[in-house]
Amino acid sequence: MHSRFSDRWVTAVLAVVAWTMVAMPVALAEYQPARSAPSSRGGVTDRVIVGFRTDTLADAAAMHAEISALSGRVNLPLRAVDRLGDGLAVVRLAMPATVSNVEAALSSLRSDPQVAFAEPDRRRYAHAVPNDPLYAGQWYLRAAQASALRAESAWDSSAGSAGIIVAVLDTGIRYEHPDLERAASGGRLLPGYDFVSADSDGKFTSANDGDGRDADASDPGDWVTTSEAALPIFDDNCEAQDESSWHGTRVAGLIGARSNNSAGIAGLTWRPWILPVRVLGKCGGYDSDILAGMRWAGGLGVTGVPANPNPARILNLSLGSEDRCPASYQAVIDELVRSGVVIVASAGNESGPVAAPASCQGVVSVVALRHAGTKVGFSSLGANATIGAPGGNCVNTGANEPCLYSIDTTTNLGVTVPGAHGYTDQFNFNVGTSFSAPLVAGVAALMVSVNATLPSAEITERLRAGARAYPAVSGIPVCRNPSNTNDRQTAECACTSAACGAGMVDAVGALEQARRPLAVIVAPASVAAGQNATLQANASTASCGRNLQAYAWTVLATGSGGALVAGANTASATVLPPTSGTLQLQLTVTDNQGARDTALVNVTATTASSDSPQVVAGSACPNELSFAPPVTTPPSAPTAPGAEGSGGGGGAMDPWFLLVLGGALLWRAAHRRGVFE
Repeated sequence: MHSRFSDRWVTAVLAVVAWTMVAMPVALAEYQPARSAPSSRGGVTDRVIVGFRTDTLADAAAMHAEISALSGRVNLPLRAVDRLGDGLAVVRLAMPATVSNVEAALSSLRSDPQVAFAEPDRRRYAHAVPNDPLYAGQWYLRAAQASALRAESAWDSSAGSAGIIVAVLDTGIRYEHPDLERAASGGRLLPGYDFVSADSDGKFTSANDGDGRDADASDPGDWVTTSEAALPIFDDNCEAQDESSWHGTRVAGLIGARSNNSAGIAGLTWRPWILPVRVLGKCGGYDSDILAGMRWAGGLGVTGVPANPNPARILNLSLGSEDRCPASYQAVIDELVRSGVVIVASAGNESGPVAAPASCQGVVSVVALRHAGTKVGFSSLGANATIGAPGGNCVNTGANEPCLYSIDTTTNLGVTVPGAHGYTDQFNFNVGTSFSAPLVAGVAALMVSVNATLPSAEITERLRAGARAYPAVSGIPVCRNPSNTNDRQTAECACTSAACGAGMVDAVGALEQARRPLAVIVAPASVAAGQNATLQANASTASCGRNLQAYAWTVLATGSGGALVAGANTASATVLPPTSGTLQLQLTVTDNQGARDTALVNVTATTASSDSPQVVAGSACPNELSFAPPVTTPPSAPTAPGAEGSGGGGGAMDPWFLLVLGGALLWRAAHRRGVFE
């Protein structure tokens, strides 16, 4: 469902003022955080903090004497720098500060019996905060509210890789928006494709661009006239609306608006590319077009359409309808997941069970949360939910008051056809599960940026593992799993993991999980009782910038006569299969930062099987992609200068809010029609 609320006079004035203040030339280069080194890493330093086991540094003279003695014991040229307290000093290595020299010196210092610890005296930096002027309103990225993603702390670790592509399957995009722009012009947007085909009458009313599938993914607008809504090509749920949503532009801005460029807002990712795939037009879009767009976006073939030269690793689907997962969607999703594609979809805005395709197996289904971490009234929920993310909510007390927790993002200010470029805000507000999903898709892009070998299912599990628990609240009902489509929870409720997914998405926790290694066991196709079998772990991988340091095989069950024969601490274990029962072993792999992952393998007298996933082919560090060559710019649709801003992006409000602000235009989903979520 997609709802809009706006006071046109207020919106128009504020939109013009906001655009005048923020519209400025933007640089054509991608930016990294000014200081992006995480606090746990840093450059090579010749300074070391030494902690002694006894408090022997009573004064500067004692410190110099102790450092001189330590220098002799470990045979290192050390120079005292400062006394930090009893038993704590800073020393300098009087040698070239190379990686090998520093690592060897630290090892020698730590081996001395008088030294409790020795640590590099690294530099620390202010947390990465973008200089985009509207960032102050992006509460959902910061740590001030319960459900916020903690993006600032995550950016210290990674702002994403230019080797990752995120596809936005939606209404298309306004390529000229200065906070998005084409990649060939220094922006974030790849050419994409338009999959909205002809209607059943052979015309292009839904497409609204005069033709069918082509290489122009621009959004011409999706307003619906009264006469169009009554056409036989549309179902009874198609209602007239006098404003275009610019939905795809809003979604894309959340994932990857150009960040740290002194203009507009900040995207959750700063470097990955966005692939616009147009699958929705007036009154939604056909399943067949959406499915074709999904296949193409993920690198699978589509008849009659050129192959996608830049397949996406992550697909965002802020669309759906209230029914069970269709078999056609499940088939395409299964194929994409097998190829390593992560699919993120909005749970829906009907307050009932999770909508399709978010309800399909293998999809990351996103529930919308209020700023306080509770479920916002409009959001769907249930057993198919994967995780919760900010979806925007308004805590207004009167008409024409601002929506305090709007999800601010990029948009177009045209009413029907494209007009000036701008941003949503507290008056031209933006709420809905449509905008929860791209926040999770952005976090997934950060995860793949640091560990591209993780398969789709592993990304999902690590998203869940890195989530924060829902807050404990009192005075409101606890969310329940809807029993059917008529079982709706239209008011705020306290989330549980059973109803809203594993927890609140957390960019910091997700990155920590992504950086863990991946344990992979390759078992023989068959085994024979009484004959040794070999289990291999050398397909296991470490995340970008790390390496595996240790392997450990642990016997959990032996069956009858089963045993670990050799290789308990190597990448290759030799086992004797049991004559009956099951020999079960656990593999633990550890990287050079101490992070671990485990996998299980079961061996019987005739079989061997493991629960470990298969890695995605390639390096853990994605190969950075460049799109500098110029591309042909498709013609722009007519513009309407001075048009008012459109209303919020997707979501039925709580009942009291409807009474205050007026009726919503509801696009209820019907069978075989995709709608905004």
